[in-house]
Amino acid sequence: MKKSGTLHNKAMLILAAALLCSGARAQEMVIYPKQGQSPEQQEKDRFECYRFGRDTTGFDPMALPTATAPRPEQTGPSAGQRAVRGAVVGGAVGAITGNSSKAKKYAGAGAATGALVGGMKSADTKRAQEQWEREQQAQYAQRRNHYNRAFAACMEGREYTVR
Repeated sequence: MKKSGTLHNKAMLILAAALLCSGARAQEMVIYPKQGQSPEQQEKDRFECYRFGRDTTGFDPMALPTATAPRPEQTGPSAGQRAVRGAVVGGAVGAITGNSSKAKKYAGAGAATGALVGGMKSADTKRAQEQWEREQQAQYAQRRNHYNRAFAACMEGREYTVR
């Protein structure tokens, strides 16, 4: 269980870094007071509209991004582990036949097959993890956009130009 929690924490940090690097900061808005509001009033309005946007959408742009689904983990043995297993099974098949030269040949074939299957599984896992990252980034961007719209509506209602 502890290992899974550690993997989950690492996934959250990777997601946070990816989101920050992927343009989440590019969504910052420019706000201009139409009615000559003082800096103090601007800060008060920004904070109240931040709360309005957060409470309305359930998205907090100040919070560390979190995943909406767990990151896919590699399942089963690695390519190296599969190669060793394949070699053992191949060697056993050769030994059963009673021919030591075939045992070596079967062990080599088993190792190659095990490594190939393990490599394919690793590639599948990598693709699944990349797809998960894209989905998480898209969901974050969608939730951030929804928040931005609520925040902008609030600020415009208080006589600010928002771009």
